[in-house]
Amino acid sequence: MIAKFEEELPLYSLSSSDAARQSELLSYIAKITEGETDMKSRSKTGRKNEGCFDKITVVGAGDLGIACVLAVAAKDVADKVVLLDLSEGAAKGGTMDLEIFAVPNVEISKDFSASADSKVVVLTVNSLGNAQTYLDVIQSNVDLFRGIIPAVSHYSQNAVLLVASHPVEVMAFVSWKLSSFPKSRVIGVGANLDSERFRYILTNLLKTEVLAKDAWVIGEQGEDKVPSWTSCNVAANQTEAVAAHNSREKVANRAMEVLKGKGQRSWSVGLSVADLVDSILKDKRKVHSVSTLAKGCCNINSEVFLSLPCILGSSGVIEMVRLEEDPLVQDKMQSSAGSIHDLQQQLKL
Repeated sequence: MIAKFEEELPLYSLSSSDAARQSELLSYIAKITEGETDMKSRSKTGRKNEGCFDKITVVGAGDLGIACVLAVAAKDVADKVVLLDLSEGAAKGGTMDLEIFAVPNVEISKDFSASADSKVVVLTVNSLGNAQTYLDVIQSNVDLFRGIIPAVSHYSQNAVLLVASHPVEVMAFVSWKLSSFPKSRVIGVGANLDSERFRYILTNLLKTEVLAKDAWVIGEQGEDKVPSWTSCNVAANQTEAVAAHNSREKVANRAMEVLKGKGQRSWSVGLSVADLVDSILKDKRKVHSVSTLAKGCCNINSEVFLSLPCILGSSGVIEMVRLEEDPLVQDKMQSSAGSIHDLQQQLKL
């Protein structure tokens, strides 16, 4: 997991002046926990027609947060997007540019009350520090979330929390615990992007459209992700079944090799987030591979979040899609669950 974190770190870094902005963010969160910010609930009747809008909030104004805002705006997914910039410094970089060029239906705010009545809250903020261990960095994220999650949950009590913060499996678990939301309304971006790329590679590069239809990438982000299928073709006999499985495995391995060469930049993750938000807001009942509570799946007995194919709608995860049984996949899923659970046990919530 440490190697994975170091490899993917640039995607989740703050846009500029990391140390200074981290200090500002910690200062702001400290004020929240001390009760210095206004946490008074607004009356719904006092906001004109706001309840009719498909409103979302993106928390965090780093590269990833801004990419999410632009992707949602470009795809015209929501009626209103609130970008919560939690640093106390003056507007810089992308945040300032959003104000200068007046992106339609986008509001930039430093006040959690601006997020009130959001249907989806996207969490992109991350803590970065110098000379810290992997566990220290994650604990810093947890400390930030202690202030953020209760605040956004207070103002948007029926929202779906969509976690893009790193590592997504752990931070989705933390968000679930801190929000006290039902498990269906806390999801991570997970392997949605990898799954879409995987199926694209199968269909357009390897010309195996039949296989691509039910293909997914599941598990945890990084090198431990694994391909899987939600259904299988019925073979006439065992020999044909073995041959079909071996053929599919070879194709899947080729596709995964191609997939490894594709980096995850902020704009690509932003497009993936917009895709998920669209399915939720429009109640599309579309299947996505997202981080969800995996307890009970693949003989996993611990409370961990892993990417699994799920039907998404306005209330979040409506149903988990049954995977084809594969002992190798189950072993990898159980291994990921074990390492994530061990890490979670070391965190102070």
